[in-house]
Amino acid sequence: MPNRIALVTGGSRGIGRATVLRLARDGFDVAFCHRSSPDKAGELEKEIGELGVRALAWQCDVADHAAVRELVSVVTERLGAVDVLVTSAGIVRDNPLMMMSEEDWNSVIGTNLDGTFNACRSVVFEMMKRRSGSIVNISSVAGVHGNPTQSNYSASKAGIIGFSRALAKEVGRYGIRVNVVAPGFIETDMTAGLPDKVREAALKNIPLGRLGRAEEIADMVSYLVSDRAAYVTGAVMQIDGGIVL
Repeated sequence: MPNRIALVTGGSRGIGRATVLRLARDGFDVAFCHRSSPDKAGELEKEIGELGVRALAWQCDVADHAAVRELVSVVTERLGAVDVLVTSAGIVRDNPLMMMSEEDWNSVIGTNLDGTFNACRSVVFEMMKRRSGSIVNISSVAGVHGNPTQSNYSASKAGIIGFSRALAKEVGRYGIRVNVVAPGFIETDMTAGLPDKVREAALKNIPLGRLGRAEEIADMVSYLVSDRAAYVTGAVMQIDGGIVL
């Protein structure tokens, strides 16, 4: 029996990279896209291949709908129809609203929210025809509770939650499940540049007393796309160490 096919956006680093590796270990053939990390993508593609499954890395700006449609077309042609989609591509451009430029607003909404729409829109019709599929969209606790200086990021991540819940209701009758993972502070490239004061303040507010690991988010994605979660759709799984309790 052929392997199932997974596509992960933003798969060359951070949570996306951990998810790519976890799904490969679960036996998926995995395609992933990156915007500007060809060296890292090549290394990851090789690492996946060493796990005994097929891999495909592709450069793509998820904010570009035509580019995402091309990505899905290439994946379908080379690996097969997409069974699982994980939208992990995301950026931050933090600033207080009074100092936030239109460019910072538009780039975050474009990558995070439009990118999620573009990917889901490009795979969902084929999933509907096959009456099966699983989608996991990566949001953030910032999209649940909001964060100061992150009005653009929080808006994009809250939009992902609303989008995913609506889509789950639309496509459930076709056997497609749509869920959300909302991470808190996770050790990634994105959080590595946090000032020490910000990191210390965050740790004080996390009951478990540490930042999360990307692999812990990947574990939840692995569960949600598996048959173990066959009755789970429209859920928002917060993986945050208790920061918003």
